[in-house]
Amino acid sequence: MTGELAITVAYAAPGAEAIVPLTLPRGATVEQAVTASGLRERFALADQAIGFAIHGQRADGDTPLADGDRIELTRPLIADAKQIRRARAVGKPLPKRPLRKKRQ
Repeated sequence: MTGELAITVAYAAPGAEAIVPLTLPRGATVEQAVTASGLRERFALADQAIGFAIHGQRADGDTPLADGDRIELTRPLIADAKQIRRARAVGKPLPKRPLRKKRQ
């Protein structure tokens, strides 16, 4: 067991993506990894506009890292998928089904 962690920091947006492999000392946090990656500056990301996840699970900036972690920088949702489906359903309702006769 060495005193370093091999981690990856990833960011994706329409038309842009980046994956930055890093080696950090044990005890490093998500915030330290994101700072070391330089992705905030590269894509001009506002601190309050991004969130963090480790392998798809939400994380805080002070979450300690483990060897092999993949940190994802997440963006806020532009639209709620449920609301979009509801709006689409209002515009295109399902056809009415004919009533079936009861069996006797």
